[in-house]
Amino acid sequence: MIFAAGLGTRLKPLTNNLPKALAPFMGKPLLWHAIKSMEAVGVKRIVVNVHHFAQQIIDFVEANDWQADVIISDESDLLLETGGGLLKAKPFFIANEPVLIRNVDIITSTNLESFIYSHRNNKNDATLMVKKRNTSRYLLFDDKMHLCGWKNTKTQEQIDVYQASNKKDLAFSGMHIVEAHLLNKMGAIRPFSIIQAYLDLAAQYQINGYQVDDNEAWFDVGTIEKLQDAEKYYSGK
Repeated sequence: MIFAAGLGTRLKPLTNNLPKALAPFMGKPLLWHAIKSMEAVGVKRIVVNVHHFAQQIIDFVEANDWQADVIISDESDLLLETGGGLLKAKPFFIANEPVLIRNVDIITSTNLESFIYSHRNNKNDATLMVKKRNTSRYLLFDDKMHLCGWKNTKTQEQIDVYQASNKKDLAFSGMHIVEAHLLNKMGAIRPFSIIQAYLDLAAQYQINGYQVDDNEAWFDVGTIEKLQDAEKYYSGK
């Protein structure tokens, strides 16, 4: 699944007349890059949720030939955030198969095949891609990379799933894999954060982090400046 329903507020004025998913990067919309990254690892069906300028995204998907079957999950009536959006899209997923999820505004060089292999090899219920980088919000992991908490360094707010020594503070990278059965534990369709759901379930289920190398390129291109930074990085290669 590709989360593409966001309002793109941080990308204004670019998103005054354009959804974030269609913001250009290296000559192609962000959504094109996200779909191609999933097709490259053999994904057969991709669900794209839409809200802001939804019809533009629908038109773009329908105007292109994709290797995968690309399906729209329409949230035009109500933006459901990451958790609610995932649950609304559930009927479109291949039954009993894990779901690879990514934000549309993430650009990374991380090997998705290794990420998927780690999830399967460790028999995780969910795997969250994380990286050591500076941010205000961190996920906390124990020595076995089990999710054990969350904290916001600006507000000093902290959530502890359980007490653990030697906690690692790592930043979420906007990519995750979740097993189908875990979706059934997340309640009714409503606006909520998927990260909050993972925290709620982490004491009972194996929700682990997958830490990528420090030298892996990773950009959250949710602002004009960061989009330009990513363009400069990849143009220089």
